[in-house]
Parts: sequence; structure tokens; C-alpha cells
Amino acid sequence: MTTRSTMPDSDMAFEPKWGIASPATTMFDFDYTGGRDQLLRLYDKGTRRQWIASDRLDWSQEIDLENPVGLPDDINPLFGTEWWDKMDAARKGEVRRHFEAWRFSQFMHGEQGALICTAKIVQTVPDMDSKFYAATQVIDEARHVEVYSRYLHEKVQMVYPLNKSLKSLLDDVISDSRWDMTYLGMQVLIEGLALAAFGVIRNMAQEPLAKALNAYVMQDEARHVMFGRLALRDYYPQLTQAERHEREEFCVEACYQMRDRFLGEEVWERLDLPPEVGTYVENSEVLRVFRSYLFMRIVPILKDIGLWGPPIRKAFEDMGVISFAEVDIDAEMADDETAAEEYDATRLAHVKAVAEQA
Repeated sequence: MTTRSTMPDSDMAFEPKWGIASPATTMFDFDYTGGRDQLLRLYDKGTRRQWIASDRLDWSQEIDLENPVGLPDDINPLFGTEWWDKMDAARKGEVRRHFEAWRFSQFMHGEQGALICTAKIVQTVPDMDSKFYAATQVIDEARHVEVYSRYLHEKVQMVYPLNKSLKSLLDDVISDSRWDMTYLGMQVLIEGLALAAFGVIRNMAQEPLAKALNAYVMQDEARHVMFGRLALRDYYPQLTQAERHEREEFCVEACYQMRDRFLGEEVWERLDLPPEVGTYVENSEVLRVFRSYLFMRIVPILKDIGLWGPPIRKAFEDMGVISFAEVDIDAEMADDETAAEEYDATRLAHVKAVAEQA
């Protein structure tokens, strides 16, 4: 089954291929014995935590196409509106399915972006310890593309195109020749936001496969974000104030882009809902809370790596997320590890029980 054949409708814009010019300098490092202890420990952890999607996830589970992820209706941005109240059960099921297809499609496309960016990091980063860890992340990201693609194609049976806001940000990150901008755009901004979005599903969904899938991806992503933090925290103090200011301006623009990425306008258009639905969703309380939550990890990480000048602080105050600067990001990452381990324990206990009954 191809992605094209699972598009909601043939008239939706879909590019089977997309090319981005990406000038870059390939860096060799001949100091094979040096390396930062923290990064080498992270590399060791990355090699030990590799997993196989067909083994760790139970793909035999069926899902309800009218509520694929099993999220409560009260966090749907249309819930309680006149449009929602006029829908019958089948129409509400259609809305849920399309919205989750759209959401998981952006996860999948973003993971392919991460795959490409991490391969670029292996090529361009000047330090061998970073090349070591980035190599483990390449296989992580390939696996993430695999699991989201499989979930969409086999379970939800519907795929949406790349969202224009995410596309614009990926274009900026991949086309920039500077290795630290690849880290900043992907490892910190896109992956940091993705972690928060994955967490909503892991914590609130009732569908077991979607919960487990996101928990396992989050375990990997927590290491990836740590990788970006360690590398940039060492590098950014070496830059001039003008260079740091340029990166802060990039972060501000990227954060506004990502905030607008979750409006779901493609879904409302596809479902022939009136234009005012998009305006309502953009200003709804549900989306306001969700969009704020998305920055819970990005804000403290940017502060931690030293990008905390006036442009950054002003933007986060404007978004109402400046309070996240005090979040204990290491505790959040530890929780991601624990959640995945708990899913493993449950899975192994189930396998053992089935074997004992056989």
C-alpha cells in the first residue's frame, strides 16, 4: 500500500518527492581517542537501547477507526461547538479519524526530517564523539519513520501531506550549512516540541498500540534532545553576542511556526467544514492549553544552552510559556525512560502469562 493510495482524497496536494539544496562541509576528526564523557556515555546508552519495532510492539491489535487513538472528546478542538453538536456518531468518528491521521502524519514526516538531519550531523559535526552518538540516532529515526508509517498505513489507513509550517521549518534547518543550526532546529526545537505532543498521546490515549508506540519513541527522543543540549551547551559560549542573537531570532521565528503547526486547517478543509471553524480552533481554549504545553521542554532547554536573551524571553512571554523556564527538564526525561520501562514490564508479563496458559 503506497502513501499516495491512502491519501484522504486525490485532490489533496501531495509531493511524492521533495528536494532541498543543502550546502555543507564534510568534517573528518582524526582524534579517535578523545571525547566528552557525557556524550560517550550517551552513545553507549544509545547503542544498548536499540529495539525492533516488530518485536517490541504488538501489531496484531485492532483499532477503532472512529476513534483510532482513544482520546477523550473533550480535548478535541471542536467539542462542544455548534458544529460538533450537529454531527451524528458517524460524522464525529470521521472527524476523529481524520484528525489523528493528520496528527500522526506530521509525526511521521517530522521523523523523516530528523532522519535526514541526523545523517547530516554525522557528516558535518567536527567532533568524533558527536559522530558516534549521531550514528545511533540515525537508526532510531529510521525506526520512528517505520513505526509511524506502519501505524498510519495498516491501522488508520489514511495519510495526510506534510504540513506547510513544518515544511517551512524543515527547509530552513536542512538548507543551513552550519552544523549547530541543524542541532538547534532539529534536536532542540522540532524534537523538543514532538516530545510534548507524543506525551499527550502516551498519557491520555486509551488505545494500547498508540500509547506504547509513543512511549517507546519518547524514550529515544529524550536521548536525542539530551545530545543536542550537551553539544550546544559546550559550543554557544564560544560564539559572539551577534552570533547568539542571530540564533535567538531563528528560534523565535521557528517557535511561532511550530505553534501554528497544530491548527489542523487541512482537516477542516478536507471535511468541508466552514472557514470559520479554523478561526474558532485557533482561538479555542483547548488549543491554547495544548499549544502552551508543547513548549514545556523547549523553553528550559533554550535557557540551559545559553540562548536566553531579550528576543527569546519576549517571545515566550507573548506566548504565555515563560514559566516553563523553571521546569526540571532532566526529571521530565527520566519520566520518559520510566514510562517506556513500565510498558516493557507490562508487555513481558503478558507474554509470560500467555506462555504459561499454552
